[in-house]
Amino acid sequence: MNVLIVEDDELMADLLKTVVSGLHPTLRVALASTVQEAKALWHTKVPGLLVVDWSLPDGSGLNLIRDIRLTDKHLPIVMITGRADRDSILKAAHYGIRGYISKPFSVEQLHSRLFSILESLLPDGTNPETLAERLATSLESSIQVPTRMDVTEILTLMGTGNELSAAQLADRWKRDAPICARLLEVANRSSFRRSGEPVASVMAAISVMGVPMALSQALALALRVSTSFKPRSLRQKAEYYQAQADAVGLSACRIATALGKSPLPFQTAGLLSRIGEFAVLQVMEEYSRQSDDLTDADIDQGLADWAQQYGNKLKVQWRLPLETRQMIGAVHALPRETVNQNLLMMRAAALMTEGEPDSPERAKLLRLLGLENWQPSNGEALTPKEI
Repeated sequence: MNVLIVEDDELMADLLKTVVSGLHPTLRVALASTVQEAKALWHTKVPGLLVVDWSLPDGSGLNLIRDIRLTDKHLPIVMITGRADRDSILKAAHYGIRGYISKPFSVEQLHSRLFSILESLLPDGTNPETLAERLATSLESSIQVPTRMDVTEILTLMGTGNELSAAQLADRWKRDAPICARLLEVANRSSFRRSGEPVASVMAAISVMGVPMALSQALALALRVSTSFKPRSLRQKAEYYQAQADAVGLSACRIATALGKSPLPFQTAGLLSRIGEFAVLQVMEEYSRQSDDLTDADIDQGLADWAQQYGNKLKVQWRLPLETRQMIGAVHALPRETVNQNLLMMRAAALMTEGEPDSPERAKLLRLLGLENWQPSNGEALTPKEI
């Protein structure tokens, strides 16, 4: 189902998109920032739900609703506005809206209201799709990946007010790839590129958007319908890929430190090196709720067929800097005849986690990096099985 969000504040639009996209894997979210853009998308996307702000640059969201109601009396509409007076609420109610949410609102409230509306709109029961069909469909929507952040923990952080700095928050989240990537995506939107350079670290991203908005984005991710893998087979796969990503991040940090480089961008690339697998597993989790015939062979085949495509889609969806995308790709394979030191470092870090110290490729890469006689100060980098 298509959902149209009409909001001119880019940060707020991103937050709304995060909340809506996480409510169900079949939702496809389109964003509009003006009344005219919304009207055009309403005709082309034919949304099943409209979320609209009252005040827009070229008119009123209420006027947009009025025009839509001339031809569509039943489209579910949620209005988000800073107006909380009785007259405004009555004006909106006249057009048969399903929800009226006043700013400032809590992410929990928004999630709850939208979920209750969508429950009656989305299909329930048996699943007519095959797993391959679901993976193909989900690839075209806004892809989600599971986060390790607990809702209660985020709410506790929100209660600290202004006591939490960007550096402290970044340190807490530095190993949570979905949150790091989401913050990088929001911070790298064009309106925040004041220096002309993309944001490459989670601390810089939090500094750009501010701690309160960063916490709201994290809460929106954590409030997804599914925050953990329930089938044991999926959970084991997720734990394995998480251990792989952690290990590559650790090895990349050690190599970067040995070469006198800042380790954070390399750790980030390592943590994001399995985002494709996580996204595929998330779709499988949703699919397993409607089908009891998901086998280990299905899981392995789905990962083999779709992980790379999902990973590439997420790199674009999250607006990761080109250098970060290339560093993530180098974990799996190097471009032919590359001499880019950062890419050589990421591939070397990946090989260090495979537990083959005599690997010819690893020895060659360390030699090219000038680290042929180097050993990490804390011992050999950990393999996924050891983490």
